[in-house]
Amino acid sequence: MSVSASRPIAMRAGPREWTGLAVLSLAGVLIAMDNTVLFLALPHVTADLGASGPQMLWIQDVYGFLVAGLLITMGTLGDRIGRRRLLMLGAAGFGVASVLAALSTGAEMLIAARAVLGIAGAALVPSILGILRNVFADPKQRIAAISVLMTCFTTGGAIAPLIGGLLLESFWWGAVFLAAVPVMALILLLAPILLPESADPGPGRLDLPSVGLSVVAILPTVYGVKELAGHGMSLPVLLGLVIGATFTVLFIRRQNRMDSPLLDLQLFRGRTFSVALGALLVGQFAIGGVLFLMPQYFQLVLNKSPIQAGLWLLPGTGIFALMALVIPPIAGRLPRAWLMAGGLIVAAAGYGLLAMVDPGSGHGTLVVAMVLVLAGMAPLVLLVTDLVVASAPQDKAGFAAAMSSTSIELGLALGVASLGSVLAAVYGNGMSDVPAGVPAGSADAARASLASANGVAQQLPDPVATSLLTTAREAFIAGFNVVGVISAMTAVGAAVAVAWLLRDITATARGRRLGPHRRSGPTSSAR
Repeated sequence: MSVSASRPIAMRAGPREWTGLAVLSLAGVLIAMDNTVLFLALPHVTADLGASGPQMLWIQDVYGFLVAGLLITMGTLGDRIGRRRLLMLGAAGFGVASVLAALSTGAEMLIAARAVLGIAGAALVPSILGILRNVFADPKQRIAAISVLMTCFTTGGAIAPLIGGLLLESFWWGAVFLAAVPVMALILLLAPILLPESADPGPGRLDLPSVGLSVVAILPTVYGVKELAGHGMSLPVLLGLVIGATFTVLFIRRQNRMDSPLLDLQLFRGRTFSVALGALLVGQFAIGGVLFLMPQYFQLVLNKSPIQAGLWLLPGTGIFALMALVIPPIAGRLPRAWLMAGGLIVAAAGYGLLAMVDPGSGHGTLVVAMVLVLAGMAPLVLLVTDLVVASAPQDKAGFAAAMSSTSIELGLALGVASLGSVLAAVYGNGMSDVPAGVPAGSADAARASLASANGVAQQLPDPVATSLLTTAREAFIAGFNVVGVISAMTAVGAAVAVAWLLRDITATARGRRLGPHRRSGPTSSAR
């Protein structure tokens, strides 16, 4: 089946297309799950495979590193070879790598399998969004389809620890990987039947040096910000950030000199495209630190297990899913800039609640805050994704989808690194006076993090342990409050920028164009 360039913009998707969306949404759930599903399985993996500390970090992080590093390359590759074809290649690779991960006999084998999973995941994400841009030509249906997909991504990340815990209760740790195999097999079976092929008819050759430069630019940057959040500034972190910045400059210079660049910088001249991506990155920055720290608050301050913490965070995921159902019809009647800005103000109110929690605050305040944050962020994530994908030429749909996903990944990573570092600094200051009775070596360990303080407290007699935990939790909450203030200010600033810079973007379901862009050729190609 193929899609023609003459396809009417008002053509509405039918049962076949919506069935195809259901299959793609299942893939979205699994891609998101694979980033967090190992949280509970890592202790079992360590015991079974004898993984060292650095190996454990690579088992967990190599997937996310490669997804972030290869999104742009894969998005552009899909525009060249066909988005459905790349989707099927990614699904096949994901399925095979999942089996290899489940059957790993050593830490090195599992790290390699997770790396292949990251490469396959990078192929799947822009392919899915690029296909949606082609299949759902009607603007109202397209935003509804994107809402469904983004809800599945969010749900996948939220339920991964829960599903992982259930699987680990009945099976060995490899079962958390094998769950992906049936879904990927379903994609390989149904994609040729349900999804049309589409690609850029005149893409030019794929410039391999640009591919290499993009990977070397992104991977050290992502590594640097993640390590900065987890362990603070160090020589490897500094080198990663410097190397990433250097190769980013080299990459951009090369793209400006090429007739068929890997990254079409001309698209950024369109205000809709560039401002929308910037707003998405800033919004994800604000939420990244909170999503990183909230599970720690539940587990280390309120003494909840990982599964219990996940359950307390589910209401926020639920409200995001509800907003995904509500936003599409509203977006057809109200200016999108005001809808996004209003959502950011709601999110700022949620961050404000987090800035006011104290040692006496219970679960209710945190749950309400997260509901407000995710409800407020939903319009930004959903509408910006639609704006970015729709404002690019159809033959660049894969690239536009990759840029949207890259903004999300980079924004989250920067938020975790920056806001995590802020909390660590405030926590360290609050732990400057450790209670009397704590040995010097143990005091130094307790100053590192609240998790370390909990470990130290378990080795101390009760009065001293209680005093240490009280001090450490108060210091953590003080840092958490500061993160809430920064996130609220960021959300308000983003709201003002969106309302002003995108004030004339009033596209509705009637199909008006969303912004200026340079068209490099015909809009689509039948394959």
